[in-house]
Amino acid sequence: MTGPLADLKVLDLSWVVAGPLIGRALADFGARVVRVESSRRIETARLMQPFHAGRAGPENSALYGNCNAGKLGMTVDLKTEEGRGVVRDLARWADVVVESFSPGQMARWGLDYAELSRDNPSLVMLSTSIAGQSGPWSALAGYGNVGASLSGFQNLVGWEDRPPTGPFGPYTDYVGPRLALVALLAAIENRRHTGKGRHIDVAQVEAGIFFLSPQVAHYGVDGTIARRRGNRDELYAPHGVYPCLPDGGAERFVAVAARDDAEWTRLAEAMDRTDLAERADLRTADRRRAHADFLDEQIARWTSGLRAEDVEKRLQAVGVPAHRSASSADFAADEQLAHRGHLVRLPHPLHGGTTVEGPRYLLSDTPGQVARPAPTLGQDNEFVLREILGYPAERIARLVEDGVLV
Repeated sequence: MTGPLADLKVLDLSWVVAGPLIGRALADFGARVVRVESSRRIETARLMQPFHAGRAGPENSALYGNCNAGKLGMTVDLKTEEGRGVVRDLARWADVVVESFSPGQMARWGLDYAELSRDNPSLVMLSTSIAGQSGPWSALAGYGNVGASLSGFQNLVGWEDRPPTGPFGPYTDYVGPRLALVALLAAIENRRHTGKGRHIDVAQVEAGIFFLSPQVAHYGVDGTIARRRGNRDELYAPHGVYPCLPDGGAERFVAVAARDDAEWTRLAEAMDRTDLAERADLRTADRRRAHADFLDEQIARWTSGLRAEDVEKRLQAVGVPAHRSASSADFAADEQLAHRGHLVRLPHPLHGGTTVEGPRYLLSDTPGQVARPAPTLGQDNEFVLREILGYPAERIARLVEDGVLV
């Protein structure tokens, strides 16, 4: 292995998105990450779309492929004592364990930090869950909409006069790993200086709340409760997403914002609406917010006769923030994302090739790389047991025969 984390050994027992993305980032920078799962209870992400060729199946999920690229993979039945023995051996080998089982499950298996650190006192273990390992909500099932609700996002996304729609997908699963990774690297650095291990308890909900700090602080100061605004902004006006001409039968939209009075004037002029630019009752943001419905109607009337990319170019040319609301096709063809290596094509043993995100952190002196696609179920059982744990052939054969490696 190469990279700044080439000496780091990681046992990854996590599920779905929040935990696996932490191990994925470590693997991108050279860590040897062993991902353990079981075919007897298929990892949820393996059953989530999008799928290769549009066919559902445990080896076809692009989501799983993205979250677990760069890792070795093995299957172990943790309901068996022999399987838990394999995991204990991997925890003795590892510098870091990442897990995302429901709080208490690792202890019921005898695999919690107290047990694993007894044999490996310098072990750093990170447990990530929806609400943390202790407290009245610790046993709550960690689904995406629940995490978004607890962190406050569910109630804030949507139109003011309609029920909340919430953010797309498990929002806290995606922001949690960004903060968890920093805490984990700090613990690894502390371990390097002191030789001491540590258990890190990450509550994904708290990571989500961090991104609503202004709203929480506002409530603390004067009791203001943040509310849904649709596409409108608390300060800028106009600020919205407007319909454009369909493209290939698909709806298209463009996002537009005027951050100050000068941008508003240029926006109105780009619309050939000097009558709006000259109106005294629209000259300040305060006044424009009071006429938000009227302004949205005027802008939508203008954009609905144009292609989204034409609105984008016309407004960007005069310094008004605007961009088409990107579709999946736009994303795949985006020149900026391509320039930064956002997507990486890898060979795949079953699909011929697969596409994953590149390393999420672009470091100039120690760049990351995606060394291999996500493992198929049990792909590296033999290698991990023989080469990493040093098991003799007879012991491996017995584990296979006893149905432990599934």
